[in-house]
Amino acid sequence: MDENKYSERVAVTPAAAEVIDQLREKHGELMFHQSGGCCDGSAPMCFAVGDFLVGSRDVKLGTIHGCEFYMAGDQFEYWQNTHLTVDVTKGRGAGFSLEVSLGLRFVTISRLYTDEELENLQPVESD
Repeated sequence: MDENKYSERVAVTPAAAEVIDQLREKHGELMFHQSGGCCDGSAPMCFAVGDFLVGSRDVKLGTIHGCEFYMAGDQFEYWQNTHLTVDVTKGRGAGFSLEVSLGLRFVTISRLYTDEELENLQPVESD
């Protein structure tokens, strides 16, 4: 199938894209990882590329605003039938995520895929 016809797995809101631009200006290239960790829940966390090591079970869901987006493999088992949109809101989020210094936190909004989207899902990548 033509890659342009795949249903995307992850997207970003315009507000979150603006924050990514601010963070990129200060920290360089960025990446996201969403785990099912106990302390930070399942919040998307933003890191400078190289500051977070992707695990062998992590999967790459796609790219948002020029940033690779990964999810823990066990978390993906639960979320594989949902489309994710990364947004931003005021408040304190994950202590290690870069947006915390701005008084903001990234959040994930999820929805179930339509039947058509499920048939055309972009494959995930793993290391």
